[in-house]
Amino acid sequence: MQVKICGITRPEDAIMAVTLGADALGMVFYPHSPRCVSIDRAAEIAAAVPPFVTLVGLFVDADAAQVREVLDRVPLNLLQFHGAESADYCQQFGRPYIKALRMKEDLDVAGTMARYPQARGLLLDAFRPGVPGGTGETFDWQRVPRDSGRQIILAGGLSPENVAQAIAIARPQAVDVSGGVEASPGCKDERKVAEFIRAARCRV
Repeated sequence: MQVKICGITRPEDAIMAVTLGADALGMVFYPHSPRCVSIDRAAEIAAAVPPFVTLVGLFVDADAAQVREVLDRVPLNLLQFHGAESADYCQQFGRPYIKALRMKEDLDVAGTMARYPQARGLLLDAFRPGVPGGTGETFDWQRVPRDSGRQIILAGGLSPENVAQAIAIARPQAVDVSGGVEASPGCKDERKVAEFIRAARCRV
């Protein structure tokens, strides 16, 4: 099970998460998020990360020029789009990307996934009106498609206490956590990160 720790705001948290076994680290470039980082801070974090760890940049309906400015300064391996971005928008940067889908009750999950055929993965997150992510809320894991043939990343309210159950039900290829392993917004808790990764990789 691959694990992404998102909302990294400090180099020391990045190093800690990787040491504990995280496969990917996410940095948020959405100004309204309490976990948003500047380009300078993101570059500092990236410089501290060892090779073979995937660096992910999260954007929400960002101006394309903003994304390119970040890419000019920060060596991101993967882009994560959390808004209403079209497939054409996501593909214009020449980088692998994942598309987040907010699991609104009436969402046609399979149909929406099909609109992003080039996406490296689809991240399924909880829906709250007006909030593009980071709600700390879960959704019905039974709604995750089992036989889509796509790489599914499960997010939304995951924690050390529920991640094993979530994986057992949803059977994703990866899990993504932010608030569930924090001491405060943007500051990761080493014990929680360790417990989360351990629980995510326990066979259920």
